[in-house]
Amino acid sequence: MRRRSFEELVNEAATADVTGWDFSWLDGRATEERPSWGYAKMMGKKMASASAALDLQTGGGEVLAKVSKLPALTVATESWPPNVARATRLLHPLGVAVIAHDEAEPLPFAANAFDLVVSRHPVAVWWDEVARVLRPGGRYFSQHVGPRSVGEVSEFFLGPQPDGDSVREPGVARAQAQAAGLIVTDLRAESLRTEFRDVGAVIYFLRKVIWIVPGFTVDAYRGRLRQLHDQIERTGPFLATTRRFLIEAVKQ
Repeated sequence: MRRRSFEELVNEAATADVTGWDFSWLDGRATEERPSWGYAKMMGKKMASASAALDLQTGGGEVLAKVSKLPALTVATESWPPNVARATRLLHPLGVAVIAHDEAEPLPFAANAFDLVVSRHPVAVWWDEVARVLRPGGRYFSQHVGPRSVGEVSEFFLGPQPDGDSVREPGVARAQAQAAGLIVTDLRAESLRTEFRDVGAVIYFLRKVIWIVPGFTVDAYRGRLRQLHDQIERTGPFLATTRRFLIEAVKQ
């Protein structure tokens, strides 16, 4: 198979659709080891026994849409307008209400509204609001991005980075949840292998996961992208470490 040129890979990735939270565009071009616990399967089981559930920061609704049995009342929130539209198209036929919500604002729900709140890879968690909307005995269940996740990618483009994401430490999440009146019943973390097999995969990833290299554009980083392309051609996939943690907490 003919090797694709740097310009071909760049042009393809720079124009790809990055709305939603579906990473199937990367199939065959990047791999990420999955946590052993299987978040989607565990979340689906909890959904099946819930009566009212809230999915925070649903992205394009892709994870929630795969749940086989949704509660009678299921609501999803999302802040980015393209994702709100995508989630609406995907989830409304399933009976899920999608709410456009600014994450800096309180949740637009009454207290004690849900017996289950879930979220996959939330940017941040407003623990007091989670506790407020949960019913007594209700559960928060989520998979979070851990500290310095894919830090190798950040440092390739930005240079050595200060240890500034300690707020993503599992222990910090535990303390914040407990301070909001929740009891943490499960907390586990894993470090996982990630491979990027061509420079286009990295471009697509950085356009979609915008906090890894803030302000990333192809034009601004074309020189480093060229160096990355040459490195992959010489030595093989670019390797990084993804960090994830699972947390479950119950409202007293």
